[in-house]
Amino acid sequence: MAERPYKRKIKLIKPRLQLRMVGTFVALSALGFLLQALLVGWMLSELAATMPSGGAYLMATIPKLPIEILLMSFGMFLPLTFAVGVLVTFRIAGPIYRFEQFLKAVARGEQLGPCRIRKSDQLHELCDLINEATEPVRRRQVPLKQDESEAAPLPTGTP
Repeated sequence: MAERPYKRKIKLIKPRLQLRMVGTFVALSALGFLLQALLVGWMLSELAATMPSGGAYLMATIPKLPIEILLMSFGMFLPLTFAVGVLVTFRIAGPIYRFEQFLKAVARGEQLGPCRIRKSDQLHELCDLINEATEPVRRRQVPLKQDESEAAPLPTGTP
């Protein structure tokens, strides 16, 4: 199977942006895990208080149970949340990086065509708007090479 020509191999295209976004995902997941562990502990203590027998044993084990649940949840799901977060932000950070490179080239006056991003990326509407905004500048650019038939004739004779 042939490799796609525009496949990005580096997933952290804009590390600062992506890691901040992933950090938000991880923090929200951690908060959810903490609330889950507290809820489990509270529900188990309610259950232990109403048990006719064995409630004392359950009450003795409850303080460490939420911590174990929390550590297991962190160990299993936070790395997964981080990995998925990088892959999701990759679809946003990649186009942002491409837009920056495209606009820098336009500012330098380089000959270029319209900005393009991959179909699977996000921000296609922004790409279209960038192309619309830069169209007049790109249209004014003089081609770097002229055909020989269009080349200006060399002056002959003396002035």
